[in-house]
Amino acid sequence: MASSRIQATLRQLSKTYKKKSRFDIGIASELPAAYKKFWREWKVLKPAAVHFVPQEGKWKRDELTGETMPIQNVPIPLKHPAELHEGIWGGEAVIKGFQKRDRNTRRVPHYWVPVLKRTVVRSEVLNTHLSVTVTDRTIQLINDHYGFDHYLLKTPACDLVSMLALKLKKQILTELMNGCPRYANNPDKQKEIYEEYRTYLTSYTPEEIEWYGLSWYEALTKVAKQKEANKPIPLKNVYRKNLVEKLKEAGLEEGSSSAEEMSSATSWLSKMNPFGKKDEA
Repeated sequence: MASSRIQATLRQLSKTYKKKSRFDIGIASELPAAYKKFWREWKVLKPAAVHFVPQEGKWKRDELTGETMPIQNVPIPLKHPAELHEGIWGGEAVIKGFQKRDRNTRRVPHYWVPVLKRTVVRSEVLNTHLSVTVTDRTIQLINDHYGFDHYLLKTPACDLVSMLALKLKKQILTELMNGCPRYANNPDKQKEIYEEYRTYLTSYTPEEIEWYGLSWYEALTKVAKQKEANKPIPLKNVYRKNLVEKLKEAGLEEGSSSAEEMSSATSWLSKMNPFGKKDEA
């Protein structure tokens, strides 16, 4: 009885003193729901398995011993270097592990890096060719989706990973939202492209497209600039500006005075200054 009461109390305390997330601290608390949705898609959702083959079900039977064992699809830890954000790696990354090169020696640390190559892809919506660094898996995914634009628009942010891919996806969505203006000189082609890709706009609102593909620092900077733009102007600055405008209309300048007034003020101050030079008799 006492243990159940203690457990209930602990559950209540855990709800009361919930650990703050990054969205509850400082200026991050003012980030809109549109960016939080993108962040969940980018950092929270579980990416597709790339470097291992997941097994279906909850249990499996060992073929040799006949023992029933639970299935544990544990993803391989991946390293995302800065170079990853300069290309589109198709979900691949650097794997850190150990390699035993000889049976009589100890294992040594080893990094498995995907094979990178430079290629040219075409974006129909943007009406341009792009030279990007890709992997063989990226090329395969583009072919499976029947085009570069379809690949970016159908793939969630957690699988795209790189900032280059996310920025391109945002640019494509923005272009579609504006009606494909790059084809303004060819109305038939413009309509054809828009009709082919317009279905992707149903998953996003204009605000979500605006905040899509921004890094954490870029999102905080955007919020700070919005706050600065919406910051109220102090009334003293407004009154000062109005006064200066009225003085200019009257032909005067702020703080101006006649030469006689300036000379009299100077002579009066010189008399009051004990360290000033005295006029000789």
